[in-house]
Amino acid sequence: MATPKIVLFYVFTPLADPEAVRLWQHALAQKNSLTGRVIVSHQGINATLGGDVWDLKQYVKTTRSYAPFRDADIKWSDGTGDDFPRLSVKVRSELVTFDAPDDIRVTEDGVQGGGTHLSPAQLHSLVDERGDDVVFFDGRNALEAQIGRFRNAVVPEVETTREFLDELESGRYDHLKDRPVVTYCTGGIRCEVLSVLMRNRGFQEVYQLDGGIVRYGEAYGSSGLWDGSLYVFDNRMHMEFDAGSESLGACVGCGERTPVFVNCSDETCRIQYLRCEDCTAAGRAATCGSCEAPAAL
Repeated sequence: MATPKIVLFYVFTPLADPEAVRLWQHALAQKNSLTGRVIVSHQGINATLGGDVWDLKQYVKTTRSYAPFRDADIKWSDGTGDDFPRLSVKVRSELVTFDAPDDIRVTEDGVQGGGTHLSPAQLHSLVDERGDDVVFFDGRNALEAQIGRFRNAVVPEVETTREFLDELESGRYDHLKDRPVVTYCTGGIRCEVLSVLMRNRGFQEVYQLDGGIVRYGEAYGSSGLWDGSLYVFDNRMHMEFDAGSESLGACVGCGERTPVFVNCSDETCRIQYLRCEDCTAAGRAATCGSCEAPAAL
């Protein structure tokens, strides 16, 4: 019987021929009947793939046989068997699109000049030692943070990673530059870049959560410093770390807690918003509430 799983990993390492790596990765994923997304760049690789656990193990084993990827930190989670509509393997100029290529230098040791990596246990030690002086800084977009985030985190009002650079240079966070700042994101890749951008702009003590929220959730579930659900970029849309997790998201129709995002029915809008299953079943809150609802015929 098939056991569906999802793997998530990234490796920052110089790649002389990203197109050759793309062709290899596409053939390898296709051979193992995997779906999902793989981004290849001269800076490295970033992948999220779903399929049967045995097929994924074969893919991971072969990918790690390539020396630059041998130390890839593979994060596993349960899948549904229908988590991605297709396989997409692309080459891009940046592994994560912050539009800040001049800030990022990648060597065989990874991204240079970023924040200090903290394991989940080391993060707790830092908070125990420094208390409320520690600032959690969300490296995701604001929509993702609606359903879950670290307690008392700073959540920049950005819709895409491209907006972070202007956000950091706006002066809104200058008062944090002398405090310990812990950046976090889903699997850790966005913080590899974000922490460099912050250090290059005067933040003195910058950390990044190693392995991201995924690794933290594996270690502490809902009993630690994380509250709510985790937004994920597959058909699941969200995941919870244990039975005690409760989403921070609120349904626009009734206000009940929910982690479920839907697309606005207004064709001119189509943004994602939160709507609980009861309101969906009853036909309530068909639009996001921030746009004009379609006129009745």
